[in-house]
Formats: sequence, C-alpha cells, structure tokens
Amino acid sequence: MSVLHNIVHLLFGAAGIALARTISGARSYLLYGGIIYLVLWIYGLVIDQSSAGNFVPLNDADNWLHLLLGIGMVALALLLTRDRTATKHA
Repeated sequence: MSVLHNIVHLLFGAAGIALARTISGARSYLLYGGIIYLVLWIYGLVIDQSSAGNFVPLNDADNWLHLLLGIGMVALALLLTRDRTATKHA
C-alpha cells in the first residue's frame, strides 16, 4: 500500500466523521462515498495494475473491497431515505 492510498483512506474517514453530525450529511456521505467507491472499483478493473496509470495503487483485494463498500454504502443511503420518507407520510 502506498502513502497516497493511506491518505485517501484517512480523508475518507475524516469526511465520514465530519458528515455524521447530521442525518442529511450522513446520508450524503453514504451515497456519494459509495458512488466514489464504485468508480474506484471500475477504475481498478480497467487499469493495468503494473501500469503508470495505477497511481493509487490498486490491487485485486482493493477492487473487491471497493465493490462491497460501494454497494453497501449506496444501499444503506437508499434504505435510510426510504424509511424516513415512509415515516413522514405515516
């Protein structure tokens, strides 16, 4: 793992802590963070791991992690929104 990769994870965690203060911030973090992870997953699939374009660098384990995190975060954002909407109308 590279220093850049570690910094990306630290920034992602700091953003999560900062946005957890409000419901809308937490939902936005889950949704947009999940989308970013899914984009990273696609990027990891497309880029050759030994090329200069793999500047983060990503490997197969990172790709699986990004896929699972992306799906989980987007699903949670959508589920939490659905529950709040149903509660408001009830």
